[in-house]
Amino acid sequence: MTTRMAALLLLRRPAAGGAVPRLQQPYAGLATAAARHDALDTVGEESEGPDKGNKNRWMELPPFAPVDAAAAARAIFRGEGGDEKEGGSNSTAIKWVRRCCPQLPASLVQKLFRLRKVKKNAMTAETSSADASAEQFRLKRVSAKDHLVPGDTLFLPINVQESSVAEKTRKFDNRNEIEFLRSLEIHKDEAIIVVNKPHGMPVQGGVGIKNSIDVLAPMFEENSSDAPRLVHRLDRDCSGVLVLGRTQLSASILHAIFREKTADALADGTQQVLQRKYVALVIGTPRHPKGLLSAPLAKVLLQDGKSERLTVRAGPNTTSVQDALTEYRVIESCPQGFTWLELFPLTGRKHQLRVHCAEVLGTPIVGDYKYGRQAHQNWAPLPVPRTVDRELLRRRRLPFGLVQGGGSVAEEQPQLHLHCKQMMLPDISAAIQGLQSEDADRDFSGLEKLSFVAPLPVHMRLSWEVLKSPNK
Repeated sequence: MTTRMAALLLLRRPAAGGAVPRLQQPYAGLATAAARHDALDTVGEESEGPDKGNKNRWMELPPFAPVDAAAAARAIFRGEGGDEKEGGSNSTAIKWVRRCCPQLPASLVQKLFRLRKVKKNAMTAETSSADASAEQFRLKRVSAKDHLVPGDTLFLPINVQESSVAEKTRKFDNRNEIEFLRSLEIHKDEAIIVVNKPHGMPVQGGVGIKNSIDVLAPMFEENSSDAPRLVHRLDRDCSGVLVLGRTQLSASILHAIFREKTADALADGTQQVLQRKYVALVIGTPRHPKGLLSAPLAKVLLQDGKSERLTVRAGPNTTSVQDALTEYRVIESCPQGFTWLELFPLTGRKHQLRVHCAEVLGTPIVGDYKYGRQAHQNWAPLPVPRTVDRELLRRRRLPFGLVQGGGSVAEEQPQLHLHCKQMMLPDISAAIQGLQSEDADRDFSGLEKLSFVAPLPVHMRLSWEVLKSPNK
C-alpha cells in the first residue's frame, strides 16, 4: 500500500480524542450576509505544523471526488457507459468550496482564501502503528487555484457555519406556508424533487419579489442543511412540472441534460431522454393540426430602453439570436374561436412557446398580454353555463399572496393559459448511484424513465368547462 493510500485510509478513521466535525453531504445553510465577513477576522492564524487542540475550530468538507457533470449528462443522454469521475470540472480548491457550499456568497469564499482561512489536510502516520492515537492532523494553507487530487479534504473556520435547521425554523415558521409548499410535491427521491408550480409564483427572485421557489426551496426539506436547487425555469404566470436537484451533483447533471437536449435538437438528433409537454389555450386556430415550428428568437429593446422582449424577426437592432424548435398538435378547436394545443419544446429558450404561438402560429396564448396584447384589446368574457361546477368559480386566498379561482375565459382579464402538463426524465438517482459505484463499465441505456404529470390549474379547468358546455 502506498504512503498516500495509507494516509487516505487513516483520514477516514475517527481520530482519538474527539473527531473533527464532518459534513456527510455538501452543506448549504451557511451565512449569506456580508456582515458575517467580519467574524472571520477573529479566527487566528493556525500554525502550519500539527494542529494542537484546534480541531474543533474547523469544519471539514467532504473529501474531493470530482465528477464531470457534463460528461455524465452526455453519457446518460446517449445511453452510453464510461468513467465520468475524471472530468476535473471542480479540480481547484475554490471550485470545490463553491460546489460544497453553494449558498456561501462568492465574495465570502474569496475572502476566506485571501485571509488564508482555508486549509487542506496533510496527515502523517507513525510508520506501521495501527493505533489511532498515532495519527496527527496537520493543516496547511491552500490557495484558491491550487488543484486537488481525489481524497484531499478542505477545512473552513467553523464560525462560518450557521445551523440551517435553526435558520429555517426562524425564517419559515408558518406551518400553513410549509404545508402548502409540500402539498405541491409530485415526486421526491434522493436526487430530485418535482413540484407542480402554481400560477403566479416566481421561480427566481428579483426586484420587488419577496417569495420565489429558489428562496423557499429549503422548506421542501426537513432536518437537512442542503437546500434544493433550480435546474430549469418556468415563467411566473406559467404553471406545472418544475424539477429541483436535491444535491449539487444532481443539479449539475440535470443542468447539463437540459443543455444537451437543446444541442441535440439543433443537431437534428432523435434522442428522447428529456421530454416536456405543455397544454395551452390560444386565441384563433392554427392552419395545420400539427407541425414543427422552427424560428430563431432574438431580444429587442422596447422604446423605454429599459425593458426587452423576444421576437422571431431578427434585425439590425437585435442581439443574442438563438434557434428555437417547437412541435405542436391541436387537441380541440372550440366554436367560440379558441383552440387547445399540446406544445412540445425541443429547445429551451426563454418565452419560446409564447413567441412561437403568437408570432409563428398567429394564435397568441390566452392571458399573454406581453406577446398577444393586440388580440386581447377587444376581449369579451364568455358567459358561464349553468352546468359548470360552481366550486371552480369560488376564489380563495392561498399562502404567499396567491389566489385560486378566477382568471378563466369568463373573466375580464384571464390569466395565462400555459401549463407544463408532463415531463419525462431518466432516473437521475439511479444514474448517480452508478456514477459513484466502483464499476468502470457503466451502462446508462437501461435507466428507467420517470414520468411526472401535473394537473391543470383551476382557471384552465374552468375555461375547459366553459368552452365545452352549451351556452344555456
